[in-house]
Amino acid sequence: MAKPDESIDPRILESARKEFLSKPFDQVSLREICAQANVTTGAFYKRYKNKEELFDAVVAPTLALVAKYSDQRESISYDRLSAKELQLIWELTPDTQRETIDMLYDNYDGFRLLLCHAEGTRHANFIHDFVNDVTARSYRFIEETHRRGIIDDVIDEEELHMLLTAYWSTMFEPIVHGLPREKAIQHSNIVAKLFDWTAVLGF
Repeated sequence: MAKPDESIDPRILESARKEFLSKPFDQVSLREICAQANVTTGAFYKRYKNKEELFDAVVAPTLALVAKYSDQRESISYDRLSAKELQLIWELTPDTQRETIDMLYDNYDGFRLLLCHAEGTRHANFIHDFVNDVTARSYRFIEETHRRGIIDDVIDEEELHMLLTAYWSTMFEPIVHGLPREKAIQHSNIVAKLFDWTAVLGF
């Protein structure tokens, strides 16, 4: 029995990544992806139902990274932290901003696809969906700090969502504009001056 060609999947995904990055989603041709990957359309359809499923597969590692990033931040045991330690979680410093930029730029193509080439896919509202999740997670943190008497008032959840949308939208802008990493880092440090989260939350 012939051994399955294990190079087919990586070739399809690499070809798809290049094609999805090069043009709008609705203009991407599966036939061209297969030709560039040197695979038959039959081999393709054994693996993917359609172009939408292929796009999902290409961005899956980036989405998994986003989920891991969010999970790590929420895995902190808030009840074991002091008031100062809780405040530090929301302080934007050059180090915390650099961490975010590195996360984005280490996965540049995936975020570029989600931010600029997802129209026509189920990820077209990536920023909105991402911020919805961040808001829900953040609100649990805020409610806990209020319960402990560390902050006096709880910000309105809709207001928090709008502010987080503004923050993350501007943090994603260097990817949208194709800026190099170093310019993105400079940009992120300016963003940190605009968003004083500890003041917003009432620490």
